[in-house]
Amino acid sequence: MGVTLEDSLGDILRKARTSTHIEPVVAAQAAGVAVSEYERMEETGKPAAGCRFAELGAKLLLDGVKLKRIAEGWLPKPVVTSVWCELRVITTQDDGMAVNAYLVWDEVTREAAVFDTGFDAAPILAHIDEHQLQIKHIFITHSHGDHVAGLAGLRERFPKARIHTNSKNAPVEQRIRANDFIMLGSLRVTNRDTPGHAEDGVTYIVGNWPEDAPHVAIVGDALFAGSMGGARDQLELARSKVREQIFSLPAATLVCPGHGPLTTVEEEKANNPWFP
Repeated sequence: MGVTLEDSLGDILRKARTSTHIEPVVAAQAAGVAVSEYERMEETGKPAAGCRFAELGAKLLLDGVKLKRIAEGWLPKPVVTSVWCELRVITTQDDGMAVNAYLVWDEVTREAAVFDTGFDAAPILAHIDEHQLQIKHIFITHSHGDHVAGLAGLRERFPKARIHTNSKNAPVEQRIRANDFIMLGSLRVTNRDTPGHAEDGVTYIVGNWPEDAPHVAIVGDALFAGSMGGARDQLELARSKVREQIFSLPAATLVCPGHGPLTTVEEEKANNPWFP
């Protein structure tokens, strides 16, 4: 199966329009198409003939040039994950929705961490057994159900694994702090606050990779390849946090989203229409 973005053109338009409280007729006028054509564009993700992306983007607070690029089939450049030998992407599905979890470990000590859990812990546990790892930490990017559904299965197998979360409802010992850093063998995990899509949204940065491989940013739903998680009335907060906390990372940083393909900071700054 080929790579596909988490959000189609239609998904982006619908998210942007509802976040800015703009009616379809107004969006259609900006795009220079009939209302029925605009609504079909949101529904199918296929661009309407003659759509004025610059004007439509301006109306929806999107970058029109980048939006057109999405409409024309943009995809992030393929990432050579062998650069990060001790990183695995584990994707699980439920009722047509796919969600990513990530497994990271130190090659020498075999100390490992899971970042989000997806719908099912079983594939994560299979990788753990395959590589003979010991889970020391479980990092949660945000507490939406699709990202924590497999937590009980992991905790049953690794009851001493330490949970890290930004949720105000979590026990005090599980809550992260701004200056926290966790050593995973020689790897170093820090965190950056990225609310907007979720109140407890947080991005984890994994550094100190062998052979000076770029940092890895595990971002949850704060950012997707070519899009971002829905934020509705928190849209400006979500965008400002991505700019401050993720786009400030080195260009080569690997971005690991909660849904969809891997990307990089450089790719998203150049191509993501949510960031004019």
